[in-house]
Amino acid sequence: MAEYEDWNKLTEGTKDLERARQSLVEELQAIDWYQERIDLTKDASLKKVLEHNRDEEKEHAAMLMEWVRNNDPVQDKKFKEHD
Repeated sequence: MAEYEDWNKLTEGTKDLERARQSLVEELQAIDWYQERIDLTKDASLKKVLEHNRDEEKEHAAMLMEWVRNNDPVQDKKFKEHD
């Protein structure tokens, strides 16, 4: 985790939100990497495996975002109100 402040002084809730958000960043990055590989491969069987893996990462991202929404009322409200 990126530590901008003293990690030991943060609440457990803040630490857990940081863990979830950092994990979400990593899942989104993995989705991008898989998509790049899918676009470049000529092998149909490899493409199928990579698409499956990419879609698993999308599920992980959705699960993490749901957890964040359940644990950060302001974030949840923003999802409900955005234009």
